Amino acid sequence: MATVASVSLPAFVQLPQYDRTALASRIVHLGFGAFHRAHQALLTDRVLNQSGGDWGIAEISLFSGDIMMQALREQDHLFTVLEKGPDGNQPIVIGAVNECLNAKLDGIEAIIEKFCEPQVAIASLTITEKGYCIDPATGKLDIANSRIVHDLANPHEPHSAPGLLVEALYRRRARGLPPFTVLSCDNIPENGHIVKHAVLGMAKKRDSALADWIEQHVTFPSTMVDRIVPAATEESLKEIADLLGVPDPCAISCEPFIQWVVEDNFVAGRPQWESAGVQMVSDVLPWEEMKLRMLNGSHSFLAWLGYVAGYPYVNECMEDAAFRTAALKLMLEEQAPTLRITGVDLADYASQLITRFSNPALHHRTWQIAMDGSQKLPQRMLDSIRWHLNQGTPWPCLALGVAGWMRFVSGVDDAGKSIEVKDPLADIIQQKVQQSTTENRVAALLSLTAIFGDDLANNAEFTRRIEQAWQLLASKGAHGAVAALLAGD
Repeated sequence: MATVASVSLPAFVQLPQYDRTALASRIVHLGFGAFHRAHQALLTDRVLNQSGGDWGIAEISLFSGDIMMQALREQDHLFTVLEKGPDGNQPIVIGAVNECLNAKLDGIEAIIEKFCEPQVAIASLTITEKGYCIDPATGKLDIANSRIVHDLANPHEPHSAPGLLVEALYRRRARGLPPFTVLSCDNIPENGHIVKHAVLGMAKKRDSALADWIEQHVTFPSTMVDRIVPAATEESLKEIADLLGVPDPCAISCEPFIQWVVEDNFVAGRPQWESAGVQMVSDVLPWEEMKLRMLNGSHSFLAWLGYVAGYPYVNECMEDAAFRTAALKLMLEEQAPTLRITGVDLADYASQLITRFSNPALHHRTWQIAMDGSQKLPQRMLDSIRWHLNQGTPWPCLALGVAGWMRFVSGVDDAGKSIEVKDPLADIIQQKVQQSTTENRVAALLSLTAIFGDDLANNAEFTRRIEQAWQLLASKGAHGAVAALLAGD
């Protein structure tokens, strides 16, 4: 079967301009998902195109992804990223990946040993919040997590990302090999600290001397990642196949905009990512907060309320004047004041976000953004609400956003159609919904302290504002509630 590696592609397709046979697996990446393909892998490919080198990526997937990995091997680890803008599309074939391993195809032992190869300098991850096995209430390793329980009993056959990293570092230390940098590329605040807590928490349970060695010699830089990358669909894959003249099951579409801000703290070297536009800084947190609150917070607002209102795609929300205005109001009046970043024109940043959300070529599904809300709410909205409560300032858009999440997880949209709710806490959320009525739904969901904490759940002002927003949704529907918000009702 013809693949992107075996046919002559059209001249407008950007191809790798470097010697791929020179690549070594110096980065081992866990999580060959859509975002990684369109972000870290693409930016590393740009560096190689500009200056060559041997910074290849070995892709790892644990207990899923075997079909994708098999397809990747069949096309010599090449895959396509289609950058889609309002003025046209650009397909780019990425060559930075030089090998891949999957637990089902190759076994966990081969994966561990890949991390132990002497040339490995960076172990990177895009595994979503739940992959770090962190207890959200404490910020520490969740020792009750089933995979962590397994890994503590079977440390040489890990099932979790923390267990895998600790076992690899254990072997490197025992063999006298240097450590690597652990680089989280997930869209979560202080992701470097998150993965450090997970790894050290696991190491301390195994061997205090190992934990001390990791703490002294391994670095965990934080990063801020930004690019809108919708999940692949049959439609998007067909579009790319039609452009290439050959199918690419590993292909992904995304917007042209890309940003990566990285704490420059690497113990064994790194690619010269700054040559590809990556911002290497000493403190990522202000950038993380800006992106999580202004971009992701408004994205979630549009997703929960837009999906309930009947809009399948974000750009359709943006064609609605009320949703568009409300998103900008949320960004500038309620999120921007909470930020600590300096040297950035936040009004200009908000304007860019509105333009990006409006991209008609992208077809980013509101349902995709709406999923896993229990993991997203705290960083995207609740921390900002805490700021406003302390300052005594208004936050009506944030209140409607939280109520929109409650409406979404209640499982029925404004047209009476059922909603598929995907969330790590889906079972307990569904239980709360089933045990409550519309009249006491807010109280039932606020009792989820894993999301709202004790402080917000017991805050009378917070509860009152969310209840008001919920009642507005109940009486006017999502579209009517957004319009009423702007009217000051």
